[in-house]
Amino acid sequence: MISLKKQAYLLLCAGVLALTACTSDTAADPQGSAVSSLQMMELNGKLEAQPHDPHHGAAYEVFVYSFCDSDGDGTGDLQGLISKLDYIQDLGFDTIWLMPVNPSDTYHKYDVKDYFAIDPQYGTMADMEQLLKETESRHMQVLMDLVLNHTADDHYWFTQAHDYLKELPADWQPSSDYCPYFDYYHFSRERGEGYVPLADTNWFYEARFWSEMPDLNLDSEKVRNEIAEIMRFWLGKGVAGFRLDAVTSYYTNNTAQNTEFLRWLCDTGKKIDPDCYFVGEAWTEMNNYAQLYQSGIDSLFDFAFADSSGIIAGTMKNSYGLDDYAQALVKEEKLYASMNPQYVNAPFYTNHDMGRSAGYYAGDDGKLTKMAQILNVMMPGRVFVYYGEEIGMKGAGKDENKRAPMYWTEDPDAEGMCSGPPDMDEVKMKFPALDEQQTDPLSVYSLVRQALKIRNAFPAIAEGTTEVMEDLCTEETAVILRKDGSHENAMLVFNGASAAEVHTGNQYVQLRAVLTVDDSTVELKDGVLQMPPYSMAVLTEE
Repeated sequence: MISLKKQAYLLLCAGVLALTACTSDTAADPQGSAVSSLQMMELNGKLEAQPHDPHHGAAYEVFVYSFCDSDGDGTGDLQGLISKLDYIQDLGFDTIWLMPVNPSDTYHKYDVKDYFAIDPQYGTMADMEQLLKETESRHMQVLMDLVLNHTADDHYWFTQAHDYLKELPADWQPSSDYCPYFDYYHFSRERGEGYVPLADTNWFYEARFWSEMPDLNLDSEKVRNEIAEIMRFWLGKGVAGFRLDAVTSYYTNNTAQNTEFLRWLCDTGKKIDPDCYFVGEAWTEMNNYAQLYQSGIDSLFDFAFADSSGIIAGTMKNSYGLDDYAQALVKEEKLYASMNPQYVNAPFYTNHDMGRSAGYYAGDDGKLTKMAQILNVMMPGRVFVYYGEEIGMKGAGKDENKRAPMYWTEDPDAEGMCSGPPDMDEVKMKFPALDEQQTDPLSVYSLVRQALKIRNAFPAIAEGTTEVMEDLCTEETAVILRKDGSHENAMLVFNGASAAEVHTGNQYVQLRAVLTVDDSTVELKDGVLQMPPYSMAVLTEE
């Protein structure tokens, strides 16, 4: 039985989705030369977004620092994000994942100094409260990045423990009765693996990521109580859940302990708010992160399909066939369900730690970039898209380059434009800025917007399980059914580099939606689907 809060959310979604379904998709080409865009606009324009389970929506990852600057200081901020909520919603997203917004001395802010505050670079708590109020009014959700593996070395907890150990005589044993924060971290008089010296003492502390990010002792009851209060605070503010950073590092190379901690964390969060949603970052091989679903966590990021070496990019580079992509979906669904039948997959293609996808394909004129986005957006679960991927931004190499300013316009001095992280190299973009792409019905932006429109119109795409029509699949064509038992079934047909003729039969006979990467068209006649290169079609039963 779903909670009253979730029932209310679904009812509210029905109203807002009906409104967004009426958004104009008129083609921007006055001469009508972009035939494919006209087919997409005309056919997809008939679609109406449907209410869906809130955990199966589409999430937009935002690095506030580089997103939109409201006050002209070159750094993005919460007011800048608020000013772009209509843009995010119009794209088709109902959720925003905020990278850390807590006070920090670094640009990336994964070294938290205060879990109960907002970094002054980004604004104030009042700004955060306004953001949450504005998203709620749009029936959108906000997920916060919750960094629990470590804190900043100038967090109050660590500085208090450091001061205590500096004054502790060499022949005395430390006691948490005198300094409770001693138990908050891993201190040792011997230097073990992953430990670094504690300044002005003969002690060492665990800091596996960086000396300025000491690892927390997650076995400490005091630390767990602190974490519970942190979640209670933000859930009380209206946050819908948390993205959990580096969950495989909570206990290094110890899946059993990581699972136990995640179980405690999720149970605790859901006692505070039954609808609290958790998605974990477990950057490891699929069979390893799948085991963490035994904790009861809602979602884990699906790294197997992501990055330049993942299944999506491999499919576009012909390392895998589209039939392999389809079979991989079935394989992982069975694996995750065996660990937790209630799991919700968290597919994504890139994030802030990965090179941007427009740089994956040498010589690509946009077709591969667009088709890869289709393969990502049409995966089941709660799909995540990194800001700027919807316009094919570039950025690779050091982390700063992967977090370049959102490319709103070509003019770097225009209102809202950010300067980007310190030490970022100049990043030359491959595709036009957003303001130009918005007027082009065949742009990366238009394709991603259409893909999300389709996803929102057929809830079975996100909520259903995958059945592969193996007799119809080839290396360059994949035909799958997505069914969830509650919504209209959807047949998804994906086609690769060459035109294809697919005999879809006499059951799925209605062509309901299409995606194409150029001015080609998709045609269905007498159970035969004509697919141009790099295209997708959605068919339903009569």
